[in-house]
Amino acid sequence: MAAVSLRLGDLVWGKLGRYPPWPGKIVNPPKDLKKPRGKKCFFVKFFGTEDHAWIKVEQLKPYHPHKEEMIKINKGKRFQQAVDAVEEFLRKTKGKDQASSHNSTEEKNRRNSSEERGKQSAGEEKRKASLSEGRAKTGTGEGKKRVSSVSSERGSKSPLKRAQDQSPRKRGRPPKDEKDLTIPESSTVKRVMTGTVAGFKWPPSVSEPVKDSDPHFHHFLLSQTEKPAVCYQAITKKLKVCEEETGSTSIQAADSTAVNGSITPTDKKIGFLGLGLMGSGIVSNLLKMGHTVTVWNRTAEKCDLFIQEGARLGRTPAEVVSTCDITFACVSDPKAAKDLVLGPSGVLQGIRPGKCYVDMSTVDADTVTELAQVIVSRGGRFLEAPVSGNQQLSNDGMLVILAAGDRGLYEDCSSCFQAMGKTSFFLGEVGNAAKMMLIVNMVQGSFMATIAEGLTLAQVTGQSQQTLLDILNQGQLASIFLDQKCQNILQGNFKPDFYLKYIQKDLRLAIALGDSVNHPTPMAAAANEVYKRAKALDQSDNDMSAVYRAYIH
Repeated sequence: MAAVSLRLGDLVWGKLGRYPPWPGKIVNPPKDLKKPRGKKCFFVKFFGTEDHAWIKVEQLKPYHPHKEEMIKINKGKRFQQAVDAVEEFLRKTKGKDQASSHNSTEEKNRRNSSEERGKQSAGEEKRKASLSEGRAKTGTGEGKKRVSSVSSERGSKSPLKRAQDQSPRKRGRPPKDEKDLTIPESSTVKRVMTGTVAGFKWPPSVSEPVKDSDPHFHHFLLSQTEKPAVCYQAITKKLKVCEEETGSTSIQAADSTAVNGSITPTDKKIGFLGLGLMGSGIVSNLLKMGHTVTVWNRTAEKCDLFIQEGARLGRTPAEVVSTCDITFACVSDPKAAKDLVLGPSGVLQGIRPGKCYVDMSTVDADTVTELAQVIVSRGGRFLEAPVSGNQQLSNDGMLVILAAGDRGLYEDCSSCFQAMGKTSFFLGEVGNAAKMMLIVNMVQGSFMATIAEGLTLAQVTGQSQQTLLDILNQGQLASIFLDQKCQNILQGNFKPDFYLKYIQKDLRLAIALGDSVNHPTPMAAAANEVYKRAKALDQSDNDMSAVYRAYIH
């Protein structure tokens, strides 16, 4: 590998941590991201992910010579999508090159044609000049000299060049017909430049970044044509900020091709408490994006993998909070969230003025309000930020984050939120994010129960479950969620991506939220009973799709 010469713009296979070799492209790093000391390395943008990293040269291989080898080694769906994206990128690049070559040829032909017309015009002018000179022999010598001078000048230039010539003449006034030719063109150009052309939006030039040139980042390009000033400011900050009528704000990871690099990690020390299905993926992405992270988990063995990846180990929640600037927590339910803060060696014991605490657990509004009050009473800053997604989305850094509380802390967390999610929303005062999260999960849980009900009804009526899925996937309900959960059921694979016990907990809390404002939730209540039956059948630690088993027992 040492003999292989790599340079900016090359497509490569790169080895990133414990992951298999992945296709990427060598790009310029962000200006404020320093190159690691030691061995030679390149900054690589990986296809099919939002990952960017400094990769040592010995861990890089040229893309094309090793393509077949890598495809044989890796068979995963995401890997194949990444390879497909590379090929799409190559097709687009080839198409642009061909278009550029074609345009260059056309321009050359136009220039040649123009020169030929100029030569023909010059010949015609010379012929006319000779005739004029012959007729003018009877005139005075001064007259002959003037006519000859004018004719000679006309013969030396095409009409277009003559009109554009602004140089003064040494003798005599310019003929009237020349002034008439020049002035109309000048006024026309001025009128066009202040009218049609001024209002025309030119396409980006070859040197300008084309935002949608990379298919991997297309889902980050959210239209904000009504707010160009906000959009411009967002790109310079590597964030896109959208103000909604409700007063909420969303932050999306910016298009990496537009800002020439990846996320610039905050220089604040980050703590993270809770390494479950969601927390593990979040911490992994924080580390990959260059954040300094200290971790703690009730079961200490879960920390080992992250220590190997560069995280630091905290012995207690209080120690993590006291040594870090911003501490995130993601635990299972209201009781766990309270115990983590108020229990022995808990978060509250490490809080002092200026310390920041972000609770990402899905809990009820009363619980998160209580936690906010005790944190703030010690001089700390509080933000609730529950996440919508599952284990796969957590691993992919594609969560949706719902935040509320300290707005300044929300902004301080921007690089962290970009690392772990595709979008984050700021929803105002503490409690709003908890309520919104419960509503989202209520809809999701009820939908999952309906899917299971439909599949079992198809089975008992002699209909093909696979055909039902195929029909649903071709209709308005088609979604990744629908397809994945139906596949789980058809394959009998209930490995947890979102624990059944947690979706039932969220349904229960959503129903209580409805009761608190006298709002009926009969659909959620019915779904909740089905999940309770599934739990009684020992399905708590399986995926939520295991609710299917409540219908077949």
